[in-house]
Amino acid sequence: MTRGWVLLVIAANLIGLTALVFHYPHFMLAPGPLAPAHASLEEKCFSCHAPLRGAIAERCMTCHMVADIGLHTTTGAPIARTKPIAPFHQGLTSQNCMACHTDHTNAALTERSRPAFSHALLSTAIRENCSSCHTAPATAVHSGTSSQCTVCHSQDRWKPATFDHAQFFVLDREHNAPCTTCHKTGDLQQYTCYGCHEHTEANISAKHIHEGISNFTNCVSCHRSAHGESREGGGREHKDDD
Repeated sequence: MTRGWVLLVIAANLIGLTALVFHYPHFMLAPGPLAPAHASLEEKCFSCHAPLRGAIAERCMTCHMVADIGLHTTTGAPIARTKPIAPFHQGLTSQNCMACHTDHTNAALTERSRPAFSHALLSTAIRENCSSCHTAPATAVHSGTSSQCTVCHSQDRWKPATFDHAQFFVLDREHNAPCTTCHKTGDLQQYTCYGCHEHTEANISAKHIHEGISNFTNCVSCHRSAHGESREGGGREHKDDD
């Protein structure tokens, strides 16, 4: 076979493949079937894709109007939620749907690669108001606190938190209480041990002076849990009253 025939066969194959791509794009290029919500677009690739550009946000917003995302369906019906969630798509710094969404489930031989959400996509006002999207867990450390999540957590990842309460005082036994029991104000750096049972200022003062301790303004310098005193306090432990 001469070189001319070889080039002709290659050209014919390329033309054939190109024709197949445009005629059957969902068979030739699609990385798996669409998500159920978009199943009706299975053979309508150009509803989302532009030739030689891939999926583009402008075509997504033909059906998903930014002002309605999180509030209304694509048919205009209000979205009912058991828990109110503030819409945040309206506050994105750029309308790039593909930064977070992919509607193809990928072929069986490939790994699913869902884009990772980044808080950097949000406007500053929404990014600094965590409670507009997140609800604090029902734990003692989170209960009753009015501080922003960023006091203990970073926006790169939820865990590990940058603050560990056990490093200062273990919330065990009777101390597994809402934050406002000890932190009377929104400033979590301020706390008080007075107000619970025998923990009044007069009683604590009399007890410590009787034991020869005159400086007891910082309780956690000696008491780190309900089980007794820390090493700074001499290592003594209180016995449980049976």
